[in-house]
Amino acid sequence: MAHFVIRTSRFAQTLQWYKDVLDAREVYHQPGLCFLTFDEEHHRVAIAEEAGLRDFDETVAGIDHIALTMKSIVELADFYERAKSKDILPFWCINHGPTTSLYYKDPNGSRIEFQCDQVSYPGGAAAFFESDEFARNPLGIEFDPEALFSRVRNGEAPELIMARADSLPR
Repeated sequence: MAHFVIRTSRFAQTLQWYKDVLDAREVYHQPGLCFLTFDEEHHRVAIAEEAGLRDFDETVAGIDHIALTMKSIVELADFYERAKSKDILPFWCINHGPTTSLYYKDPNGSRIEFQCDQVSYPGGAAAFFESDEFARNPLGIEFDPEALFSRVRNGEAPELIMARADSLPR
């Protein structure tokens, strides 16, 4: 992904939210337009102000969410703690099987997923999509991030932490 653009009537609030969540820095700013990056790319997010916009809601067709991948469950736990320290909490935490995912809503109601790929399923995501577990439950299993990430902090093996309860050996 190169970048995405957020149109908003809540420019300052949205700008601060994305700076906080992505730990991003401004690379260009003029009134009503700002480019942010969090890595070596010239910009990853553009935020543009437009008066009179309605918030995103469930009745509008379009992109449901974007997802950004963390390198590991430890990096996802670090992200969760950093966002939480800024009073930014996920609205949905779910182990999809191929990924462990945290979903957030920005000030406009747009959704962004932060995920890490699973290491626990033999053959990876493609094999999981062919499994009985996926056929029974393609959405996944919700989890409590405090409980899950305390296991990370206690040094438990990632393959145990990240395994879906319905795919663990019985």
